[in-house]
Amino acid sequence: MEVDRKRVLREFRGYVGAYDMRDPKIALKAAHTVRVARLAEDIARADGLGDHDVDLAWLLGMLHDIGRFEQVRRFGTFRDADSVSHAALGVELLLENNRALLRRFAPDDGDDDVILEAVGNHSSYELPEGLDDRTLALSQILRDADKVDILRVNCETPVGDIYPFGEDALVESGMSPLVETYFFAHRTIPTAAKSLPADMIVGHVCLVWGLTRRRATELAVAQGYLFRMLGRRFDDPATSAAMARMRYHMASWLAGEGLAVPQSELALG
Repeated sequence: MEVDRKRVLREFRGYVGAYDMRDPKIALKAAHTVRVARLAEDIARADGLGDHDVDLAWLLGMLHDIGRFEQVRRFGTFRDADSVSHAALGVELLLENNRALLRRFAPDDGDDDVILEAVGNHSSYELPEGLDDRTLALSQILRDADKVDILRVNCETPVGDIYPFGEDALVESGMSPLVETYFFAHRTIPTAAKSLPADMIVGHVCLVWGLTRRRATELAVAQGYLFRMLGRRFDDPATSAAMARMRYHMASWLAGEGLAVPQSELALG
């Protein structure tokens, strides 16, 4: 299957145009989609994939959140816990009417299985076992790209447009001890373990622990949003101290991995 990028972008604009672009949630996901596609392409190329699979990685980025727009229209939120799995909804939409939507983006069906697997699993806590090597690699690259841009979204988007609470609630928030435990164990945090506003921020920071490609980690550091998140102001003294510990630990770990970390971050201890 040849990926016609001009066609994909045209079809994506047409698809999103059917939704209310004045809704900040819709506008956010449209911009996020394009950035994830570019990041996926970058990571795939660094991974040494062939031209076709680099193009396919880009296409996966363009399709990964196709369910978000309908999720927001139906439920007014993109919180899966309060509505539906946006990944599963995306697959459902791509398959509807004999795959009519999928055919708009990919006229040939040669990569359908990879596309549907990657889109359907991109937001799962873990990928399922048994994926073939190619599907696994492309799914991991897509997930990495998505996680890298989520750091940007957390810094550039008003808190209330992302979370079911506002900036004031976040600044005043405590932090669950279990969340700090996950962080220092270098583990991503399952949704059920996050109960306080500050937990949500740490949960997104911990996406870094789940990155599978060095290029993705390089991008996460280079864009600067990771340490902006860890440097957020909190009025609760215990939360503020915990974030400082995490910030220094993250900087030290990344430096130990040979990544370019600002010296100011390494002086926090």
